[in-house]
Amino acid sequence: MAPRVEYIEVRDMVPELKSRFNSGKQLNIFKAIANHPELANSWLKFADHVVGKTQTLPPRDRELVILRIGWLCQSDYEFGQHVRIGLRTGVKEDEIKKLTARFAHEQPGWAENERLLLEATDELKNSSKISDRTWSALTKFYSTRQLMDVVFAVGQYNMVSMFLNTLQVEREEGVVGFPISPSRL
Repeated sequence: MAPRVEYIEVRDMVPELKSRFNSGKQLNIFKAIANHPELANSWLKFADHVVGKTQTLPPRDRELVILRIGWLCQSDYEFGQHVRIGLRTGVKEDEIKKLTARFAHEQPGWAENERLLLEATDELKNSSKISDRTWSALTKFYSTRQLMDVVFAVGQYNMVSMFLNTLQVEREEGVVGFPISPSRL
């Protein structure tokens, strides 16, 4: 499938986006969102929190959540990008495959906090809230701020997956897609 929008090259972006992307990787997600500079600027401020230094979740936990929501949303682009990031934060290849199971939180080998994070991610995707039981169990491992970051990470990557899937943004060369066929769900 061809992308539904033109990829705006950094040299052609508005000045505030050009300065932001000039030194970094020129990913297709940024080239696509550059079609709407005001949206891009607002979204980037929020996205910087979700994956940046002000985010309170440990990086591995954050990536488990992002990979799971990327899979649930069937966002090949998002999942592929975060496979690379997840591996750098300590997520193992076999764990990435387990994240694609229908009930990933029931797969063997997860620490209790990880199992609960995956269950919370599924609940947020399916009912737009974390159940009382899961929330209560998560409070044994995470602070209120961290749990708020879980909710916003799932929401952010759910929204980004919608954007990527709808605009048919293509993975960059060399970025792997899903480890197994999405039709398995």
